[in-house]
Amino acid sequence: MEPQPGDRVSEGRARAPSPIVVMGVSGSGKSTVGSALAQRLRVPFVDADTLHPPASIAKMAAGEPLDDDDRRPWLDVVGEWLAGHRAGGVASCSALKRTYRDRLRAHCPRVEFLHLSGSPELIGGRVAARTGHFMPAALLRSQFEALEPLGADESGVTVDVGRDVEAIIDAFLSASAARRPDGN
Repeated sequence: MEPQPGDRVSEGRARAPSPIVVMGVSGSGKSTVGSALAQRLRVPFVDADTLHPPASIAKMAAGEPLDDDDRRPWLDVVGEWLAGHRAGGVASCSALKRTYRDRLRAHCPRVEFLHLSGSPELIGGRVAARTGHFMPAALLRSQFEALEPLGADESGVTVDVGRDVEAIIDAFLSASAARRPDGN
């Protein structure tokens, strides 16, 4: 499937197969898409939410957004996981700010990003409908405010989440392959 209008391909350096971070705000589908992408590629998957320390989970569950000091050690753990899966792996991680993605790249320079993008209304509806997640819907606004889309110099693809999971994965893989000199 070719990229569709609304998808944006960043023109980062062409890369060989590498670890992938599925990024975006809470409720964008990171875990669902990340797990399905890892299955398709037959590589390991980790939901970075499972790597948060208990204090951060408690803070978010209480309706308090994490600050950069809270996120640094968590991003280091995620970055170490990526570095341990240089031959391929998929992590779902919000990676909302450029500095967060830079921190991940400090551990694993060849990481690619799949930014799941959608309107606050669409994603807000998803967050309101889900149950059993520590991230309350009230924090979604703070995530949209913090979000810094992929820069043109970052290796990644932005895909609209208004499609089914397989179409999102197809768009990412097609755009990612198109950026590589060998097309693979």
